[in-house]
Amino acid sequence: VDVSSLTDSSTSSYKFTKSSNGINYYGAQGYGGSIPSATTPGAIDIKFVSTSTKESGKAQYTGSTIEEWRTPDGFTFGNEELAGIWVAKFETSSSNPTASSGGGNDTSLDPIIKPNTTIWRSITLANMFTNSQKLTTAGNRYGLSTSADSHMMKDSEWGVVTYLSQSKYGKYGNTNYTGSNKEIYNNNHANYQSGCSSGSPDANSSSSCAYTYEKESSGTGASTTGTIYGAYDFVGGAIYHTMANYNDNIAKSGFSTLPESKYYDKYTSTNNATACNGSICYGYALSETSGWYGGVHGNLSSSTPWYKRGSIQNSGSASSIFAFDAMASAGGTNGVVGYRIVLVP
Repeated sequence: VDVSSLTDSSTSSYKFTKSSNGINYYGAQGYGGSIPSATTPGAIDIKFVSTSTKESGKAQYTGSTIEEWRTPDGFTFGNEELAGIWVAKFETSSSNPTASSGGGNDTSLDPIIKPNTTIWRSITLANMFTNSQKLTTAGNRYGLSTSADSHMMKDSEWGVVTYLSQSKYGKYGNTNYTGSNKEIYNNNHANYQSGCSSGSPDANSSSSCAYTYEKESSGTGASTTGTIYGAYDFVGGAIYHTMANYNDNIAKSGFSTLPESKYYDKYTSTNNATACNGSICYGYALSETSGWYGGVHGNLSSSTPWYKRGSIQNSGSASSIFAFDAMASAGGTNGVVGYRIVLVP
């Protein structure tokens, strides 16, 4: 399985810092970027700490003072503090990519992680979750250890990738890109082909793959690092379901009961500012980075309790790795929705 490690050997902590103009918290100016704003945000500061250190000070971009470092919840899995996570390099495809919607609502197929393949869509959220676990089940086709844990990506894990992409370790810190090109290029392929790049931010939908993932700058600019070593399809392609839910409302997801709590993020309010036990969900790429790069930002509800992340291939100027909203299909099958897999050692 082609996966990309987006962490060091130790857990990372992050902090938003005030920009050089001293009036906002849209990240810090640096690496050739513009004055930070919602449309051109600056860097998120990252440092690496021991797994025995879990910093929990506030870290947000609004307010009058620089806040403290914070270790994202994405590095906690149940009761275990992780040194890092492995994130699938491309959006999930199926072992029968020529099937309708790249696989459809099927649990007999295996998940495949590779470029230039039709992204798997039209599948219930529950079946996405079931298929994600196949990477580490006994006899899996990839030869991966069953002592590892593969699962469908959570919001907290999405936040880890997102914040690293906007740091000196990600595309934002890559000096091959300046100004608006520091934003991750979108995969605008109308037929949902994994690993494609439009070659620029905010491009409209196209019937062809303008640049494949390995093309220097134009193709690699669609990865989280701006290089071939990053993860692709976080902007464009199929929009993502994540395992993130309001108040345990199953809705149309196909679950009869929800899985163990370590496999999903539970939000207790429909207001993003108070969704995590009455406060901001720090590190989830929600309230802290709402609207960055023009990304859509909406709230969950009791009838639409599952989040969608990233942007669909035809989002144009609204495309952003920071985009999030409630999924109208409420976890049911949808021809524009895919998923990504995370591996915990």
